[in-house]
Amino acid sequence: MTLLPAFSGSEIQTPSNGGELVCINSLRSFVISIASQNAPILVIAPSTRIADEISDEIRSYLGNFVSNFPAWETLPHERLSPKSDTVTSRIKALHQITAAKPPKVIVTSIRGALQPIVGDLMSEELITLALGQKITMLNLTTRLSYFGFTRTDLVEKRGDFAIRGGILDVFPADQEHPIRIDFFGDEIEDLQYFRVADQRTYEPLLHKVTIYPGRELLISNEVKEKAKYLVAEFPQLAEMASKISEGISVEGMESIAALLKPEFKSLLDFLPKEFQVVIIDQPRIKSRAGDLVRTNYEFLDASWSNAALGSQAPIDLTGLISSGGYSTFEELHELAEKLGLSWWALNPYRENPDELAEKSELSDFAAVPVYSGNIESAIADISNWLAKGYQLIFSASGPGILERYQVLFREAQIPERKIADIAGSLTREVVHLTTSAIEHGFVNHSAKIALITEKDISGQRTSSKDQARMPSRRKKAIDPLELKLGDYIVHEQHGVGKYIELVNRTVADVSREYLVIEYAASKRGQPADRLFVPTDTLEQITRYVGGEAPAVNRIGGSDWQNTKRRARKAVKQIAAELIQLYAARMSAPGYAFSQDTPWQRELEEAFAYVETTDQLATIEEVKADMEKSHPMDRVVCGDVGYGKTEIAIRAAFKAVQDGKQVAILVPTTLLVQQHLSTFINRYAGFPVKVAGLSRFNSPKEGREILKAMKSGAVDVVIGTHRLLSKDVEFRDLGLVIVDEEQRFGVEHKEELKKTRTNVDVLSMSATPIPRTLEMAITGIREMSNITTPPEERHPILTYVGPYDDKQVTAAIHRELLRDGQIFFIHNRVESIDGIVERLRKLVPEAKIRVAHGQMGERELESAILAFWEREFDILVCTTIIESGIDIPNANTLIVDRADTFGLSQLHQLRGRVGRSRERAYAYFLYSADKPLTEVAHDRLTTIATNTDLGSGMQVALKDLEIRGAGNLLGGEQSGHIAEVGFDLYMRMVAEAVEEFKTGFVPKNEDDEKFKECKVEIPITAHIPVEYLTSERLRLDIYRRMADAQNIGDLTAIREELVDRFGPLPDEAENLMAVAHLRTMAKGFGLTEVVLQGKFLRLAPLNLPDSAQMRLNRIYPGSIVKVATSTVLVARSTSPNWIAGGDIGDTSTLPWTIEVLTSIVAPVKNQI
Repeated sequence: MTLLPAFSGSEIQTPSNGGELVCINSLRSFVISIASQNAPILVIAPSTRIADEISDEIRSYLGNFVSNFPAWETLPHERLSPKSDTVTSRIKALHQITAAKPPKVIVTSIRGALQPIVGDLMSEELITLALGQKITMLNLTTRLSYFGFTRTDLVEKRGDFAIRGGILDVFPADQEHPIRIDFFGDEIEDLQYFRVADQRTYEPLLHKVTIYPGRELLISNEVKEKAKYLVAEFPQLAEMASKISEGISVEGMESIAALLKPEFKSLLDFLPKEFQVVIIDQPRIKSRAGDLVRTNYEFLDASWSNAALGSQAPIDLTGLISSGGYSTFEELHELAEKLGLSWWALNPYRENPDELAEKSELSDFAAVPVYSGNIESAIADISNWLAKGYQLIFSASGPGILERYQVLFREAQIPERKIADIAGSLTREVVHLTTSAIEHGFVNHSAKIALITEKDISGQRTSSKDQARMPSRRKKAIDPLELKLGDYIVHEQHGVGKYIELVNRTVADVSREYLVIEYAASKRGQPADRLFVPTDTLEQITRYVGGEAPAVNRIGGSDWQNTKRRARKAVKQIAAELIQLYAARMSAPGYAFSQDTPWQRELEEAFAYVETTDQLATIEEVKADMEKSHPMDRVVCGDVGYGKTEIAIRAAFKAVQDGKQVAILVPTTLLVQQHLSTFINRYAGFPVKVAGLSRFNSPKEGREILKAMKSGAVDVVIGTHRLLSKDVEFRDLGLVIVDEEQRFGVEHKEELKKTRTNVDVLSMSATPIPRTLEMAITGIREMSNITTPPEERHPILTYVGPYDDKQVTAAIHRELLRDGQIFFIHNRVESIDGIVERLRKLVPEAKIRVAHGQMGERELESAILAFWEREFDILVCTTIIESGIDIPNANTLIVDRADTFGLSQLHQLRGRVGRSRERAYAYFLYSADKPLTEVAHDRLTTIATNTDLGSGMQVALKDLEIRGAGNLLGGEQSGHIAEVGFDLYMRMVAEAVEEFKTGFVPKNEDDEKFKECKVEIPITAHIPVEYLTSERLRLDIYRRMADAQNIGDLTAIREELVDRFGPLPDEAENLMAVAHLRTMAKGFGLTEVVLQGKFLRLAPLNLPDSAQMRLNRIYPGSIVKVATSTVLVARSTSPNWIAGGDIGDTSTLPWTIEVLTSIVAPVKNQI
């Protein structure tokens, strides 16, 4: 819907070339939208954030006639490449600009306008795909590689492509989902979208698709030739240039584009002649342009001083491209004049002091008063304006919020009407309600028009809808066994060994794939023993996580059996205790919450982001638990910034809908403030009373809140340990939410248990304490994992190195350039003031404040809140910010003396940045003149390597390794985990709990309820390498087949294989049939189904007399061994008169299945 027709009478005279217009900020998009009706416009904004806001607002006025031209998120000389989706958006915008019908408005930031663009970028022919199109797969893959796409075995992120037989998967950067292309010869037979989460297709693609390059520097033959010369000419570029000369894309190769490409252009060079250039806030843009060039030099300088310390040398091309890559503002202006483009400014105030007396033609437009949540005074103003005959439009960001305000207007007896489309000017009798992306409105008292937005009334700083796309990552759980040569693994029967390789072996014309595992030599001085594990028993193998380097066991030795026996004995004791807890919880009467209300749906629709798949699944699980009659006890594990708070908001709202109260327990007072404002913002417009209880309350406020809790006037209370005090009473508590659970000690948990015997509990944690992990894995507490990062999140660029003033200065300037803020962590209160002085000398223009735990409460609160409100730039603080403080605008973290921090601390600290779509930087600095300890070195190495999104779980497990298993479940358990590995230990606990639940009584110490089933049938059954080349994916499929519990699981795997890789070859069909047989045999409790010679051995199996007679009638010559509980079924050597035909390899499986169904099934079903 477009809003501009509603203001059809408005005319704005655009200034002449070089002139300016003065208007309030909330009017900028309106002015540009009207001006664009006469001539198309290029808008240059001071920052990326303002550019995004303006383009969203102009879309609300004009419709989809707007194009965004983003800037790189990296600096020109950095050895970092811009993201593929940024590059694709840029190239797509350039193609739109040069099309026959260009957009009416193009929006960019000053950074995007000043950055040179490779001159011949537009001469590249784009890739187009359509059904029935003729194109060879070789041609398409060559073009994709040339366009900067990366070939992988599994398409997980934008810019990936994968090939399997006649199927090609590709994820273009401008698409929401990846595309699966099915070839028939050289023709595209099928085009479908598929989900990254499960790699399954879900929707056919009927229109034509255009694929744009993912890099601006494409490696053509000309570029390869130039790169060859560079190898000899610039020794510091040898490594990068030699790769480019071979046609390999290198991270950061754009930094040497000037040496590889002869010509560069500016964005203005691509504009048609009729375009006008509009500068938003020209004084600010001028200073911003100067800062850009300066910071570029600073980084260059810092990088050269680093090069002296052994870092990679940066590339100084400042002489070859003017000003290190960025042209100056003056050069841009001169170019516009040379090209004959009209240029004017849209400023918040007059730039020229001589013109201050002149009245602006837009001076009648004023900003809407700031109501800051005072709905009564807003409604009074709206009624007043309506009575005076104003034309009023009210806009909200989403339909849910609009409905809330519609109800408020009705209650206030203000006439209102929802409008879906605007054809011309509107009536003046009612308030017109609509949805749009406009942040703030305006009012013109002389023309009697007003546009009011929900943000004007609520005063709420809403987050921009960055993540309005589906999650682009698949769940980590799908490839649990990614093994590398030398990795330690644990085999359930044989113990700890080393993984060597995956091999295919053929014995007696039957080929299978095996994992080769190396064990300790059985005799001294002999080579190590090797064990070949068939891939269909892969569920017995887990990766070893426990100590640093475990002792490798001997095959057949007694040490592994003894180790396992000891661990199992200990596990049985734990299981018994856990079962008591579990039984008590299941039998405790809880409150069953009712189904979702319309208000619940409204609240959920008003969420500013698109939920990730994991988030949605977790929300559903939490709600389902709340609706059950026994108390909920669920742990939500999700990495820092993955949307756990939103889950708490929805669960709390659900509880309040049923008249229950909610207590939210958080570890720090800062978090209380933060959650308080988040909850109040999300519940705006709903009659929910939220209060915060912490040491920041004055005694009087504290007493009032306690009184309100007791009387039931407060619905949701957020507090620190203060909530556990004796004087805290609730009228009707229904839900307790524990945030950052790893920060609470055992005694706090015990205190909580007393208050909550029959209350629902939801715990949330980013790096789960192993104790929490263990409780969840054993099934005593339900566990939800959020492993999908929100869309548009980037991994945090992590730098580990010695402290250097130049590096710190450049890092701070880079952040200030994009209007961001900086955390500087220094963990010693006595020397923190010295650090502030030092920073003031380095960056005199930055505003700096301090925060640490020894400050007064009010002082600390005001510092953090001021930082949150963006009142200053650098917060120098101790680890007080470690947990949960969420400041999306702070995207650079500098940690001084990082070698003195623990690993989970480092990860939590790093999680404070990178919470928006901006690229985040973390600098972990150590003192250059003090040697690092080995543990500190290990920690810094781990934090530098685990930069991927969602690495919280890996860091938690690595922490377990570095510290040793520690006191996981109490002192006596730690040794067992180091011996048998974390995964196997957890499985043993889970199995012991299951045995207790089902009342299984073991015959001896080694007797287990869950026994392995060995299936040996001479049949070629494996996944051929030609069908699936990636070892990692074959292992994953084998593992999932081995873990399959029933026919349904196998059918799902089969469907997935056909969808992802094409029709199954015979060997894979056989493998599916063997897996089917195995699940069947497991279901009957058999541990052996082995074909030896002419007998099929089944054990353990005791047949009653009637079944023995039936066996000998159908399969004459069969033998029953009662003593060993074994049955040998005879296999006839001549064709059976019923089946007919030869008995060969193909009938082995059907015959075995027939034996199980005709002999074993009737016996087992009777039991």
